[in-house]
Amino acid sequence: MSAAIDVQGLNKSFGDKHVVRNVSIRVEQGRITGFLGPNGSGKTTTLRLLCGLLTPDSGEGEVLGLDFLRDSDAIKRQTGYMTQRFSLYEDMTIAENLAFMARVYELNRRPQRIDEALSRLGLQDRRDQLVSALSGGWKQRLALAAATLHEPKLLLLDEPTAGVDPKARREFWDEIHALAARGLTVLVSTHYMDEAERCHDIGYILYGELIVRGTAPDIIAHSGLVTFNGEGEGIDRLLGELEHAPGVLSASAFGASLHVSGTDREALQRAIAPYQQAAYRWREVNPSLEDVFIQLMGRKTDDRYTS
Repeated sequence: MSAAIDVQGLNKSFGDKHVVRNVSIRVEQGRITGFLGPNGSGKTTTLRLLCGLLTPDSGEGEVLGLDFLRDSDAIKRQTGYMTQRFSLYEDMTIAENLAFMARVYELNRRPQRIDEALSRLGLQDRRDQLVSALSGGWKQRLALAAATLHEPKLLLLDEPTAGVDPKARREFWDEIHALAARGLTVLVSTHYMDEAERCHDIGYILYGELIVRGTAPDIIAHSGLVTFNGEGEGIDRLLGELEHAPGVLSASAFGASLHVSGTDREALQRAIAPYQQAAYRWREVNPSLEDVFIQLMGRKTDDRYTS
């Protein structure tokens, strides 16, 4: 399978802030790659560099078979970009927004393309509705329709489902997988762990560096993390004590259970030993992707960069 993205040594600074640090990434055609990381970690900047919206300070490679630096205009014409903030016109209808985008891209078969996009995303019955009257989920569908109207080869999504309900999120991801099955390559930044697990592979960006990359099961398997789950009435009240105990890297309450993680099994067992009484039941479980990323966040700090 050919690479849609193959870029090395990507760097970008804004003043004294080194926002993207020596990032190298290869993405195969038709893959969905998720980017995770805390706010200010460089996810959005990396996406914008890859599609030519920003010029890197250094880096080399190819995107869509084109020189990453020299052919940025050609790359932009073959890329769809869905921004985190809804950016279409609220005082126009759905169909009018898509007609405007079709003119911007100088597309042929404009009415046919618009009808196909409306039908694919379930917007046909709302085509004459003002965008200002749409819910977050319907605006999301419209934004995706606009980003894919010109049939791009690469789609960049910047936290696309923030603020929409679970049903709309699921339908959105079903459509993304349908697009990828037709050969579209997708890069998506997200804070949702369940969305990350729906990607073919994921990368974690921290302080501008891509510090881990792989499938969710592989990342969890190679994390070296040990996790115990405790259950029992009132166990969540132990959170304050356990999260600061030696050997505990993270502790989280989930209703009537408590999730405790660390890299040293014996130290973790010593931490929970005082609470292994009849009222509480502890068992070792597989760590979650969230457990792993909390561990990664605590592993590395950088005073030179703040979000």
